Amino acid sequence: MGRRSRIPKVAVIDGYIDDPAALGVPPYISPMIRAVAGAAKDAGAEVEYITVDMLRKGTEPPEADVSVVLSGNTVPGKYLRSMPMSGKELRNLAPRLKGWKMIGGSAAFSPDADAFDFRIARDLAASLYDGLMGLEVGERLRTIDEWNRWMVLGADIVTSHQDFPEPLMVEIESYRGCHRWSVGGCSFCIEPSKGRPLMRSPKDILEEAARLRELGVRNVRIGGQTCIVSYGANPDSACPRPRPDLVRELFEGLKALDFTCLCVDNADPAVIATYPEESEEIVRILADCCSSGNVLAMGLESADPAVKEANNLNASAEQLKEAVRIVNRAGGARGEEGLPKVLPGINLICGLDGETDATYKMDLALLHELLDEGLMVRRINIRQVIDSRRPFNVRVDTNRFKKFKETVREEIDRPMLERCMPAGTVLKNVYAEIHDGNTTFGRQPGSYPILVGIPYKVPLDTGYDVIVTDWGYRSVTGLTYPFDINNLPMSALSALPGIGKKRAVTLVRERPFKDYDDLSRAIDDPSVIEGLRGLLCFEPTSH
Repeated sequence: MGRRSRIPKVAVIDGYIDDPAALGVPPYISPMIRAVAGAAKDAGAEVEYITVDMLRKGTEPPEADVSVVLSGNTVPGKYLRSMPMSGKELRNLAPRLKGWKMIGGSAAFSPDADAFDFRIARDLAASLYDGLMGLEVGERLRTIDEWNRWMVLGADIVTSHQDFPEPLMVEIESYRGCHRWSVGGCSFCIEPSKGRPLMRSPKDILEEAARLRELGVRNVRIGGQTCIVSYGANPDSACPRPRPDLVRELFEGLKALDFTCLCVDNADPAVIATYPEESEEIVRILADCCSSGNVLAMGLESADPAVKEANNLNASAEQLKEAVRIVNRAGGARGEEGLPKVLPGINLICGLDGETDATYKMDLALLHELLDEGLMVRRINIRQVIDSRRPFNVRVDTNRFKKFKETVREEIDRPMLERCMPAGTVLKNVYAEIHDGNTTFGRQPGSYPILVGIPYKVPLDTGYDVIVTDWGYRSVTGLTYPFDINNLPMSALSALPGIGKKRAVTLVRERPFKDYDDLSRAIDDPSVIEGLRGLLCFEPTSH
C-alpha cells in the first residue's frame, strides 16, 4: 500500500461474523473488528467505523484511503433482528468502497469478494497494519504485544455501534489456538491451525476491560477461547491441568469492574472430567463472579466412538456426562437474574466421517440419559459439518437430520427448559428487541440467551422482568412482571392464566381494581384468582 505523507483514513465496515470462537452478530460486536480498528490507529490512521445495518438504512461507505470489511459465518445460526452481510450485499458494496479494498472473515474467499484487492485468511488486523506501515501485505498472526495494544486502541469504536450501550455485548478474547494443536485437533475445527495456544495475561485482559467499562460498555463476554477452564494452563499439554488461581485473578478483577452482564463461552468436557477438582473450583469461581445464565458450550460433537476415532474428537460420551454432572453441581444454583448460575451446553455435529444411522441413536440415547438423571443442560446445538478445514465424505440424509433435530427438540429441549426455568421463574432484564405480529420478542444479555416471547406488544429497546408461563422447544413465553392489570391492553389481559378473551373484556370493563379481593367482583372463579396471585400489580389507571 505504501506510506502516505498525510494521515491515512481507514473505513472499517463490520459485516458481522459468526465463528466458533467469536460472536459478532448484534447484539454482539466481535473482538476481530475492534482489533482491525486498533491496528489502523496503531499505524497512525484515522478510523471511521460503520456496520452493515447502517448501510442497510442508507448510510454511504465513508471516504477513505483503505476500506476494510470483516464478514462471514462458519457456524450459521438463526438470528433475531440482524444477520451477517449476504453475498449479494457484498457484491453491491464493493464498487462503492473507496481506496484499497481489504476483506477478512469466511466471506473473503467467496466469489462475492472477487473485487477486493486483498483477501485475508488469517489475521485481518495484522495484514492491515503491515500494509499501512508500507510492508508487504501477507498472511501472519499478530504478536501478543500487538494484540494487547490493538484491543485497547480499538476499543472506542463500540460507541459507534447501533446497539451501544444496550443491548451491546462486547466480546473480549482470552487466548487463541487449541491445546490439542500438537495432535491435530478435531477434524472440522480451524482453531488448531492457529498453532500453540497464545495466552493473554489477566493484567492485559483487565486493561482492555477497564477501557471498555470507561467508555460505557455494560455487557462483556470472555470468549475467543476453546476452553475457559483451560485458561492459563500449560499450552503444550493436549489435556492441561486447569489453573484456578489465574482464572480467579481474571474473574475477580472483572467482577470488580461492575459490568451489568459478565459471561463466558466454551469449555472442554475432557479437561473437566480429567481434572474434576480443579474444574469444579473454576466453575464455582465463574458462578460467583459472573452473571447467572452462563452457558459452558461443550464440544462433544458425537457420542459414537467410531466417529470420535475417525475425526480425532476430544471427549467421549462418558467424559461429557461427568462434565455435565460437575457443572450442574458447582453452577446449578439459581442466580439473581432468574436462571441457574452456570450450566452446560452441548454441541453436536452431523456429517462427520464414520457417521451411520446408529450415530443418531447414540446421540439421542446420551441426551435421554442426562435428562433421566435429573441434570440440566441449557442449550443443545445441532448443526451439519462445514468443510472449513477439509472435505467430509459423509452425505447427510436431510430427512434423517431433520427428524433427529425435531426429536431432540420435542423429547429433550422442552423438558430441559422446564427444568431450567420452571413456571413462575422471573427472568430479570429481558431486553425487548422486535415485534412479530402482536408478540414481543426479547432476550437477557448473555452468551446464549434464551428467546423470550411476550404475547402482547410492549415498547422496544427497554428491559423488562418477565415471569415464565410456558415453554417452546427453544424459547419460553412469559408476562411482564409484575403485570399491570389496570393499564395493559386487552390483548395482554387475555394472556393471563385462566383469563382468555371473554374474561379480558370483562376486566377492561370493570377495572380499575384495588387488590385481589376487588378483582373477585370481575372473576367469579376463586381458582383463577389464586392462579394470578403474585403476578399482578394494581397501579392507578394512566388514563
